[in-house]
Amino acid sequence: MSENQDNTRLRLGIDLGGTKIAGIVLDGEDQVRAERRVDTPESGYNATLEAIIDLVVALEGEVGTRGLRLGVGTPGSVLPATGRLRNANSQCLNGRTLGADLERALAREVRLANDADCLALSEARDGAAAGHRNVFGVILGTGVGGGVVIDGGLITGRNGLAGEWGHTCLPWPTAAEVRQPPRCWCGLDSCLEAWISGPGMTADHVRRGGYNIPAQAIVERAEAGERLAGATLKSWLQRVARSMAMIVNILDPDVIVVGGGLSQIRWLYSEVPKIWAQHAFAEHIDTPLVAAAHGDASGVRGAARLWPLD
Repeated sequence: MSENQDNTRLRLGIDLGGTKIAGIVLDGEDQVRAERRVDTPESGYNATLEAIIDLVVALEGEVGTRGLRLGVGTPGSVLPATGRLRNANSQCLNGRTLGADLERALAREVRLANDADCLALSEARDGAAAGHRNVFGVILGTGVGGGVVIDGGLITGRNGLAGEWGHTCLPWPTAAEVRQPPRCWCGLDSCLEAWISGPGMTADHVRRGGYNIPAQAIVERAEAGERLAGATLKSWLQRVARSMAMIVNILDPDVIVVGGGLSQIRWLYSEVPKIWAQHAFAEHIDTPLVAAAHGDASGVRGAARLWPLD
C-alpha cells in the first residue's frame, strides 16, 4: 500500500481462540498491514476483554490510525435478541455481551461472528473456496464448527445458528456408538464436537484402551503402524465422513473447506470422500474437500472482512 492511500479502507480483525487471540489489519487490497497475537488469559472474561482491547490499541498504533472498523470472530454464537454469547466452549464467554462491552470500551461499532463463519468468509473471498458460489467452512480442532457463505455473503440465520454443525448429533451411528454416546460439554449426548474434535479423538482412543494423548500424537502413531492408534484414526475418519455427508445432503455446497488443527491430517482429504458417498443421497458425489489456504490465519482475516469495503 502506498503511503498516501486512504486509511479509511483499513479493517481490523480479531480471532478469539481458546489459547490465543490473533489480530490483523487488512488494507483495501486485502494486504496485511499489521498482525499480532497474544495468549488468551486464563483468568476469565474481564481479563479476556482487556486483552482484546490492548491488542486493538497496539495494532492501531502500529498502523498509525485510530478507530478502525473492527470485526471479532468468537467461539459460539450471538443470540440476536440479547446480544449475549452462547454455546462457546470457552465458557467464560457464555452469557456475556462481548460486542456491547467492546463498543463501550473502544467507542465504535463492533461486528461479531462465529469463528467458523469467519473462516468460511475468508476462504470464500480469496482462499481455497475462491470462485465458488456455495461454500461450507468447517473448523476441526479443539472444537467443531461450521459456517455458510452464499454468493460472497455470510448466512447467519434467523436465530444466529446457521452452520452450527458441531452441536448436531452424529448421523448414522453404529450400534457401539449408540451404546456409548459421549457427553458433550453443552449437556447433550453424541454431539459431533464430542466425537470428532481433537479431545473427541483422544477420548475415543482412551475408550479403546489407549493412552490419554493428543490427537496429533494418535495420528503420528497410526502412521508409524500402531494398530490401536490406526483403529482410532480410522473410526474418526468414518465419523467425519458421515458428518460431512449430512451437510452434502442438506446444503450440497460447491466446496467444503476445512480449517483448525485437525485440518492438517492428510488422510482427511483422501479417505473422507471415499466414505461419504455411502451416506449422501446421490449415486455420485464430486464435492471438493480442501484445506483452508490461509491456515490458522483464515479466522482473523474473515473477522476483518465482516466489514465490506465501501
